Amino acid sequence: MKIAHLSSAHPRHDIRIFVKECATLAAAGFEVSLIVADGLGDEINRGVRLYDVGAKSGGRLSRMTGTVKRVYDKALALQPDVVHFHDPELIPAALRLQQAGIKVVYDVHEDVPRQVLAKHWIPDLARPWVSRGVETLEDFAAKRFDAIVAATPVIRERFARAGAKKVIDVCNYPILAELIRDTPWQTRRNEVCYLGGISRTRGIAPIIAALPDTDTRLNLAGLWSEPDLKTALQREAGWSRVNDLGVLDRTGVGEVLAASKIGLVTLLPTPSYVESLPIKLFEYMAAGMPVIASDFPLWRQIIEDADCGLLVDPQEPQAIADAIAELLGDDERARLMGESGKRAVQAKYSWVAEADKLVALYRELELAQ
Repeated sequence: MKIAHLSSAHPRHDIRIFVKECATLAAAGFEVSLIVADGLGDEINRGVRLYDVGAKSGGRLSRMTGTVKRVYDKALALQPDVVHFHDPELIPAALRLQQAGIKVVYDVHEDVPRQVLAKHWIPDLARPWVSRGVETLEDFAAKRFDAIVAATPVIRERFARAGAKKVIDVCNYPILAELIRDTPWQTRRNEVCYLGGISRTRGIAPIIAALPDTDTRLNLAGLWSEPDLKTALQREAGWSRVNDLGVLDRTGVGEVLAASKIGLVTLLPTPSYVESLPIKLFEYMAAGMPVIASDFPLWRQIIEDADCGLLVDPQEPQAIADAIAELLGDDERARLMGESGKRAVQAKYSWVAEADKLVALYRELELAQ
């Protein structure tokens, strides 16, 4: 069976899309392609054929029109048995591909209607209207698509209530082989790390504000979604304690995880984050380091069950600073929390079981051809 993954917005080697899902399906024997829009050209990687429709240009409106059309045209030309798409802006194109006789799977990474409520680039008064519009479109499409792949059980339940034909959750848990390593605790530096997308809602400002009240440095790696925010934070006192590492490949990520003692995942309490399962949380745990995380009910359950870190109010820099001091001030406790988190990931939160669910879905779609 020929499967084409589609993204008009994500980087070509996105961890969920390419490293996990595409590579898993290719290893299972399917013919897998991935259509992206970055201007870096075509390639074959990990058994997946990548097609580039050209770099995104202009603003969001340009991406949601011109880029989406190029992705649609390429998918139609490939004539796959299934398209598996990853961006809500592709919903209209996916409906048209379905009308052309192609099965469609919608991969829902986040609860988009709730996420919209925190988008800084949408005017405040317009956000509730945009949120309702997105939810109406997603619910309409979900009843028509052949399957929904949700990144969390909460998103799965929402689409099940909306009447989706088939909906499963494929959680964004880590590939343990990339992260599990026997790094001696004593070789780690007294440093904390934050890895992943960097933005206001992901809590970077309180982290930087906390640093002057600590005796540590922050290993910061990821893509800034708001360049003006970085410029502003570079003027803050805490920036002098930042190791600004930029965007790292998987090897670089592993090296930072092995060198740091604490992982920070202090996302702000937006509607979409409160019930999310951020990959960085499980990557920190897999790497054997304790975490400092936002005190959300779902995260509290995971972290307290595993006894792998401390919970804080992510909007309070002093709370973050105090938690850092508490863990760095008790090295043995921090080490034991890191080991406990690693055991929890190995037992409950790895990609292996999620990969099996994804492959099983495609075996089912294959039988239904």
